[in-house]
Amino acid sequence: MQQIELELAGGGVLTVSLRASLDAMPAVKQRPLVLVVPGGGYNHVSPREGDPVALQFAAAGYHTAVLTYSVGEGAQNYRPLRQLNEALALLRQNAGEWHILPDKIAVCGFSAGGHLALSGAVLDIPGETAQQRPNAVILGYPVITAGEFAHRGSFVQLAGSEDAAAQQAFTLEDKVTSDTPPVFVWHTMEDKTVPVENTLLLLAALRRAGVPCEAHLFEKGAHGTSISTAEVDAADPHRAHWVALCLEWLGETFGFKLS
Repeated sequence: MQQIELELAGGGVLTVSLRASLDAMPAVKQRPLVLVVPGGGYNHVSPREGDPVALQFAAAGYHTAVLTYSVGEGAQNYRPLRQLNEALALLRQNAGEWHILPDKIAVCGFSAGGHLALSGAVLDIPGETAQQRPNAVILGYPVITAGEFAHRGSFVQLAGSEDAAAQQAFTLEDKVTSDTPPVFVWHTMEDKTVPVENTLLLLAALRRAGVPCEAHLFEKGAHGTSISTAEVDAADPHRAHWVALCLEWLGETFGFKLS
């Protein structure tokens, strides 16, 4: 596996991990890519939701990448979204050399990283005329709404303000349209950090817009469980099944099946 690290504007980093393209495996000379966006409330980037997640998709045959984006005061002025946009542009610009299928790039985000992933699909960057959009979106316990059920700290970081009106620019449930790419989302009913209502509001918006979607709500589990293995959190084989469910969904969505 080849690894490439690229610096992004404003201090972000894109770490790309490429599966081999070999004549001995002609069926997979080109592959889809999953770009993983860890969470952290826009004040840090969680390592538990980066490399361990990317390895799950790599093992299933996908190229992968992990985005490290600006947080804290650096999260203002749409900088994380600009960095995601730059990352998607770089992946597509280099798709030929890196053997990536440029129309089969999924963004997989968790918590605030889920907000960033979905923002890449539905939120417009001010002044950007050639914005990149993912072809599919995968969300784990995502931050969606700046309303009643908000993870307020995320929106304070993005808006740089405690003002609720300023934070509304970053709410996402009202920005879903029929052009939004297919979505896979999972959440736990016990999540007290980012309430499950975030996902429920998203599902209602996706259904109204007619966007293909698969959703899984698990009864047990606190916030931030990533792939729910002993490596990243208290192991829960039932909740960890979201990975297999997601791979089935993504394989169908992209028409990429190796088994």
